[in-house]
Order: sequence, then structure tokens, then C-alpha cells
Amino acid sequence: MNTRLKFSRANKTSFLATVRKRVDLHFSDIGNNTNANREMWAKTIFFLTCFFGLYGLIISNIFSAWAMLPMAILLGMFSAFVGFNICHDAIHGSFSSNKIVNKVFSYLFNFLGASPYVWNITHNGVHHTYTNIPGHDEDIEVAPGLIRISDEEPVNRIQRYQHWYAFPLYGLASISWAFRKDYKKFFQAKVGQIAMQHPKKEYFNLFFSKALYYFFFIVLPLLVLNVTWWQFIIGFVALHMAQGITMGLVFQLAHVVEGTHFPVPDETGTMEEAWAEHQMRTTANFSGDCPLAAFFLGGLNRQIEHHLFPKVCHIHYGKIGKIVKQTAKEFNIPYIENRTFFSALKSHYRMLKRFGRDAEVVRV
Repeated sequence: MNTRLKFSRANKTSFLATVRKRVDLHFSDIGNNTNANREMWAKTIFFLTCFFGLYGLIISNIFSAWAMLPMAILLGMFSAFVGFNICHDAIHGSFSSNKIVNKVFSYLFNFLGASPYVWNITHNGVHHTYTNIPGHDEDIEVAPGLIRISDEEPVNRIQRYQHWYAFPLYGLASISWAFRKDYKKFFQAKVGQIAMQHPKKEYFNLFFSKALYYFFFIVLPLLVLNVTWWQFIIGFVALHMAQGITMGLVFQLAHVVEGTHFPVPDETGTMEEAWAEHQMRTTANFSGDCPLAAFFLGGLNRQIEHHLFPKVCHIHYGKIGKIVKQTAKEFNIPYIENRTFFSALKSHYRMLKRFGRDAEVVRV
């Protein structure tokens, strides 16, 4: 879509100003620290130790191929956890008030097979502005033509089975990132509303960082591990499937569940609601009261708070969530949430099945 989007001013309320004022007052009461605290630094040390520890154990070549396989799966999961808990905050600039610290931690994204530079454009710049708007928010386009999640998307017969094959497809997201997606996005003319014009150094950074990833995760293991080529492929694919499914499910359960909207602009390119109200209708929380979800998912189970306050470190979302929920209730604005991970998963499954039903009447 080429229409320049803008959000309505006519329907704007004081919701955003009110919730920001209340959240600012909360941080004023606790010392104005919106960045990482001791708990956040402890999490960072834990996830980095697990990630590099698992990689070191695998690359040590002291284990059998069968023992390394579950390690590769765990490494894939902890790759996603490092992305959720450290890189995501760092790229948003919310991990630390020190830009150098954020920059250093954002570079870890390269060790997950993804470009922090491209992610900053597609996620921070586009997804956070044009959330769930078909044709603009490319974060919700998991597999165009294969997975349909809104009425605006074209229908084909294979989609009647999407509630079955969508989950394995999510597992391919990580491999796509490493070998396809970053290159494609980097060389597109536009991503959403943003023209892709890059500084020359970013061309070097993209190819150099990808080369480093391929060396550490393909070349070096093949050189030092006592495994056959097909055993390596099984381990490499298992790592990425675990990473992709972990990432894919968390992001899908935040935006593609029952109750979330996929609004479209009018003929002038104007959205019906103001930006903050739009975020509240297109974003959902899950497992908001679960300490394990908060620990492992880096606050991505509280996407409402993240979308309203992306510059606040996720370690604070639990406390400001109470403020956001109460304020939304006062303004009669929906606060979409699923109590548990599994209730959100069921909601996502039902949504896939509902949008797949249209494909049952399509002729070959």
C-alpha cells in the first residue's frame, strides 16, 4: 500500500497523557529509574551464561551427537530468550540510559542470526507505529499466501489447513532470518512507510555480521565436531526450529488472538482512532501474573505496556501494568489479556481456524 497513514485526531482522548503522567509519577516515587535494575542485570548474566555455556559445551566436541541434539534445542530456545530479554530492550534503547551499553547488547542479535539494524527499522519504526495494519505492519506477515489472519488478506484453498501447518512454519522464522529475511528487507525500496536508504557502513555491517554468524554456527562446528554432515544439519535445523517456534509463538500470541483488531485506513489514509487507542485494540497480554513468563519472555507477555512504553525496561512492566489497566478501564478502552499461555495459544488456534474457513469455499 502506498497511502501515507495518519492517526485520527478527531477521536483522540486524554488516555495517553493520563497514563503517561501516572507512570511518570510511579517512577518518580521509586527514583526515576526506567532502565535495568539489579534484577535485570541478574537476568542478563543468567541468559548470557546459558547461551554461551551451551554453545561452548556443543563446540567442545566432548559429547556424542545424540547428547548434543538436546543441547542444540536448548541453545535455540536460549537464543530466543537472549533476544527477548536483552537484545529487544537494548535495540529499543530501554536497557540502559547509556547508549554505548545499549549498542553493545544490541550486537548480540547478530549471534542469533538476525540484524539489529534491520530489526530496528522493521520492528521499532514500523511495527510499533502501524501495529496490525494489513499491508503496512510486516511483522504480522509470517508467511503471505499461506497464513491468513485478517479479512484484508487474499484467500486460497490451502489456508483451510493453516491451523495445523502454521506452527511448524513459525519454526522456520529463525532460519529465514539468518538466510533470507534480513537481506530481503534491507534491499526493499520501502518497509511499511519507511524508505530504505542506508549509510554505506550498514552494507558492510550486514554482510560482515552474517559472515561471522555463518562461521560460528556452520563453519566452525563442521571443522571441530566429530559428526557427519547430515548429523550437523539435523542439529542446526533443530536449533533454529526451537528458536523460531519460541519466537513465533510469543509474537503471535501478542497480536493475533481473539479480540485484537486489524484495522484499515479510510480512503484518505486516516485511521479511525488515535495512536494510543489503536495500540490498545491491536495488542494483547498473556500470563501477566506468571513470574516464569515474566522471567523468560522479557516482558513480551505484556505487550500492551511495551507498546505504550517501549523506552521503559521490561523489568518494570508488572508494576506499571496495574496503572495501565486501571486507566484503560476509566477511559472505557479495552485491555485485552489471556490469563495463561495456553489460553492465549487456544485463542490463536481458534483465530487461525476461523480465517481458514473462508478457504473452504474457494475453488481450485
